[in-house]
Amino acid sequence: MSTKQARKGMVAARAGALTFLAVCAVGMGAAIHAAGIHLRKIAIHPPDNRQLSAIPAETENWVRMGSDAIESAEVLEVLRTENYLTRSYRRRGTGEDGTNPMVLEFHAAYYTGMIDTVPHVPERCFVGGGLQQARASRVLDLNMPARSWMPDETAPAEFAGRLGRIYTVRLSNNPAHTDAPGRRVRLPREVGPDNPFRIRAAEYLLPNGRRYFAGYFFIANGGTVPNANDVRTLAFNLTDDYAYYLKVQVNSASVNSVEELVEEAASLLDELIGEIMRCVPDWIEVEMGNYPPAETG
Repeated sequence: MSTKQARKGMVAARAGALTFLAVCAVGMGAAIHAAGIHLRKIAIHPPDNRQLSAIPAETENWVRMGSDAIESAEVLEVLRTENYLTRSYRRRGTGEDGTNPMVLEFHAAYYTGMIDTVPHVPERCFVGGGLQQARASRVLDLNMPARSWMPDETAPAEFAGRLGRIYTVRLSNNPAHTDAPGRRVRLPREVGPDNPFRIRAAEYLLPNGRRYFAGYFFIANGGTVPNANDVRTLAFNLTDDYAYYLKVQVNSASVNSVEELVEEAASLLDELIGEIMRCVPDWIEVEMGNYPPAETG
């Protein structure tokens, strides 16, 4: 075979290979589309793009201490979101008679779209910042009183059956504690009075030797998990068009154990959870195709 013929053969082989790859790509794309798989996720925000900063500064039993933290540009670059809230709450009736107040530091951060970051969690960030983790983290129930939680009778049976049971929580009736008194808000699927939120919590040691406690969980695509490794699986369900997750974290140096942190966090979050859920999309409405609203014009 001549050199010229060999070159023609190589060109033909390459062309054939490229054609084969192109056909495979088209075929795979068609198969993915037919299966309802969405590899590219779309950003989604709550109605009116409600920000976490809208969470009330006071509740029946908790009141804000000082001002909300405003992070520097350097911190925001690491955090990779501008929709966050870092705030200290003091339990009412503590710290007013010369005793130490019960203070909880509340932090939440919202992410959406093609989320390519690893969730910022205390086991990574605190230790990287110089704290020492005293014991392995544990997952515990957040036993909120849940007095106003009720099954959602408005969710269509087909979605409730597929997504799991859905409960709603009533917002405070006090206009000083909400801008939507008495409104009912859906909770994540599978959460209810007998199946509480779960939180991952641990004890840390500050450089001065003082004990510090932190716990967190995630709300993502209508569900909730207490593990950073699971949140991406939950937020990136291959059949969902959209992806979001919200990290909710509570820290404190006022408590003396992980159990006490979780108990106090349950008290605070019981009064905030409805407002927190207003800062994420209602996933039942997303599944029903009612949200986000279709663009017109």
